[in-house]
Formats: sequence, C-alpha cells, structure tokens
Amino acid sequence: MRLLFSTVLALGLTAPMIGALAHHGWSWTTGGNIDLTGIITAVSLGNPHGVLKIDVEGEEWTAEVGQPWRNERAGLEDGDLAEGVEIRVIGEPAADLSKKLVKVERFFLGEREYILYPNRD
Repeated sequence: MRLLFSTVLALGLTAPMIGALAHHGWSWTTGGNIDLTGIITAVSLGNPHGVLKIDVEGEEWTAEVGQPWRNERAGLEDGDLAEGVEIRVIGEPAADLSKKLVKVERFFLGEREYILYPNRD
C-alpha cells in the first residue's frame, strides 16, 4: 500500500512539471517562421523568459523572448524593449495561430538585429 501511495504521489508531483517543460520548449510551435512588425504595448522581462505584448496592425500578439542571460548575450540592454518601441520579430508561432503567440528567434529594433537562438536557422 505504501508503494502505491508513493507512486501516485510521485506522479502527481511531476505531472505539472512535464506540462511546464513542454510549454517552455519548442513543441508547441509550428516549426516554421513568421515575420511580424508592431509596437510594444507591454513588457515583462525575467525568468523563465521575457514576454512582450505587441500591437500588430490592431491585433495583440504575445512574443516570448529569451531568458535574461540570452537577451544579454544577444546584446540587449536595459530599456531597449520598452512600451512604444517598434519591433520586428521573426520566430515560430504557436501551432494554433488563433493564440497569436510567437517564440522569438531574432528581432530587430530599427536596423539592429538581436539573435536569441543562433542555431535555429
């Protein structure tokens, strides 16, 4: 009985982690890229990754950018991603396009390119 209880408890504790790992990987994306340009309307940077809200021709898109270390490695500085800034993102959208969610591989602020995932090309 103890073994059954321990097994059920272990499965119950790890199941939420499996969902989180799947979300933070690439499995929820299409595998193809889209190119969006819009204005940043909200910024939340931090772990496990940064999130931007972008107004793209009147539609709100959510863009997942890198973890703090990945953004820094790409050359991003504090304040670069801010409300009102125009941004062009290239990345993999969610398989369900109605979610308007994209995992950003690289983005442009003006003419400057920031590469978050250099090996995804």
